[in-house]
Amino acid sequence: MRATSTAGPAVLVLEDGRAFAGQSYGAVGTTVGEAVFSTGMTGYQETLTDPSYHRQVVVMTAPHIGNTGVNPHDMESSRIWVAGFVVRDPALRPSNWRSQGDLDEALRTSGVVGISGVDTRALTRHLRDRGAMRVGIFSGPDAGRPVEELLRTVTQAPRMAGSALAEEVSTPHPYVVSPPEGVAPRWTVAALDLGIKGTTPTLMAARGIRVHVLPATSTWEELLAVEPDGVFFSNGPGDPATAEHETALLRRVLDTGLPFFGICFGNQLLGRALGLPTYKLAFGHRGINQPVLDRATGKVEVTAHNHGFAVGWPEGTPTDEGADTPYGPVRCSHVALNDDVVEGLRCVDVPAFSVQYHPEAAAGPHDAEHLFDRFVTMMEEHRAQA
Repeated sequence: MRATSTAGPAVLVLEDGRAFAGQSYGAVGTTVGEAVFSTGMTGYQETLTDPSYHRQVVVMTAPHIGNTGVNPHDMESSRIWVAGFVVRDPALRPSNWRSQGDLDEALRTSGVVGISGVDTRALTRHLRDRGAMRVGIFSGPDAGRPVEELLRTVTQAPRMAGSALAEEVSTPHPYVVSPPEGVAPRWTVAALDLGIKGTTPTLMAARGIRVHVLPATSTWEELLAVEPDGVFFSNGPGDPATAEHETALLRRVLDTGLPFFGICFGNQLLGRALGLPTYKLAFGHRGINQPVLDRATGKVEVTAHNHGFAVGWPEGTPTDEGADTPYGPVRCSHVALNDDVVEGLRCVDVPAFSVQYHPEAAAGPHDAEHLFDRFVTMMEEHRAQA
């Protein structure tokens, strides 16, 4: 990515050759990545700072973006991770009592190339019909080049399938998030950072968990060194089929019977550790309004999603019957109501479960936050049996 700070016209070019003209938004320059769309009406700052969006150009389906500005409290990591940002009508000025800055300025400061004035409805329908694909945003001098030349830049970009990205977004050094004042520490959890969001360890700490956030490259010995009561694998970017080290580490967790909880990328890695396949979705699930059925309770939860890959089920569409694995039966605990995608796994013989969505949604539904309590209950039961 190369960027400057001069505004002007911009053009978005998809790898199938379709182009959209607009105006520069954020930094000016050139960027490429995978084009995906997010259906959230709000929460754009959480999206921008979610490491799971690394190397993705995010199209916001809501027409008005930037209304509430930005503030340091809603950062889910230390930086903006998206490769590019596409909006229809950017706010002329932020209007919110919590705002401490302008979104356009924040994008420019972070060097994130964006485009506004795009018919995001048409773009979203195109991606929904054709599937997620590589895309480039070009502003400044590059915006005047022929589309055929810009298309060559797009098609030279790496595809998301086959990309190993967790190490690129993971913390380089371990750190600890302790329970807040007045909450007694009762549990220790080793959380493998595959692209973790800041709210996740905060919610665990509020439940009396001392969270040791570890780099994605951590060894089994380094994980055991924190003497965990449980292990957590976070969300993150990239193709789960490339995460061989992390999958092997998870198998060690299952072998020892330590309680395990995974979300998003962690759900996909649990599937692979159990011997289930993963595959790339046509256009993925992204946004804060995705309905998921909890098969154990029969309740429908409105959930926050950000994933382009999913766990495959042996029989195709998930059924109530469990699948056999080297670690005993595993059941599909949750299913997406829009397309029957596997949204959760529950092991029968070992203490392990996972969900494909984000129970820590900071901007959006809190329907699934109870899953952190379920993790605590699992650790309690494991300690009682020890």
